[in-house]
Amino acid sequence: MRVELSDDARQLVALFEDEAAVTVRDCVIDETHDQVVYLVKRGEIADAIGPGGETVTTVEERIGRPVKLVEDADTAEDFVANALAPAAVYNVTISENDDTIAYVEVAQEDRGAAIGREGRNIDAARHLARRHYGIDGIELT
Repeated sequence: MRVELSDDARQLVALFEDEAAVTVRDCVIDETHDQVVYLVKRGEIADAIGPGGETVTTVEERIGRPVKLVEDADTAEDFVANALAPAAVYNVTISENDDTIAYVEVAQEDRGAAIGREGRNIDAARHLARRHYGIDGIELT
């Protein structure tokens, strides 16, 4: 799917790509949770994080907001699992009936990490999954 970025999002992409020397595929400015979510090219997540999280910390200081990184994937199932990191996802099943829903199996002890504080992680995952794979919702099982 083709994603349109706002001018602010394009500036944030340029800043992150300059700082981390990685390819950013998407950028979501999440006003509800006061964070910026970057979708990073598959295989470049370690470089995006930087040694000891150094790159993320530097970008967070420059933009004055928390940053969430998501690694791109080749399939919708892998994409949803990556979007819910750091939670350990056991399985993702995509159901296409009236709506397209991703059912995600997460260990009970990782539900909090999948949801995130005030729902910030699962909301970001839902937003990105809708933008990139047309998934209408994500349900934890």
